[in-house]
Amino acid sequence: MTYQPAMASPPKRSNTTRTVLIVVGVVLALCCAGGAVGGFFVYRAVKEATGPARDAVDTYARALIVRDYPKAYAQLCAPVRNRVSEADFVRQQSAQPELNGYGIVGLNVQNTNGRVRGSASVRYDPRSGTSTTLTYVLVKEDGAWRICE
Repeated sequence: MTYQPAMASPPKRSNTTRTVLIVVGVVLALCCAGGAVGGFFVYRAVKEATGPARDAVDTYARALIVRDYPKAYAQLCAPVRNRVSEADFVRQQSAQPELNGYGIVGLNVQNTNGRVRGSASVRYDPRSGTSTTLTYVLVKEDGAWRICE
């Protein structure tokens, strides 16, 4: 009888590389998901902070475009309304060239020691001539944003 050696089973392959890749993939997926969720909340916080100010500037600029000067005047802060009557405001704005459109090109809102202020840059496109960019000072007055040229 001849002796035949027993067949040895092949050595077990180590799955270390695959395990490391799976762990790295899961960590990357969690980081990406966390970044997306964090980005969403940052976006919402910025939108909540600047949204009402943007709306006030948008209302003012749109009123100037359609020549609804009483509506634009209503967006002004109290010191400006005390200094300039509505009739004078309408007269001043009526003398300005007609505008085709506008775009809000910059908006900044800041809260310094509880004092909330901001600024907005608006580019106006007149029917004739070149665009003009005006920067408005914004103040929060009685809970609403106002233009305080």
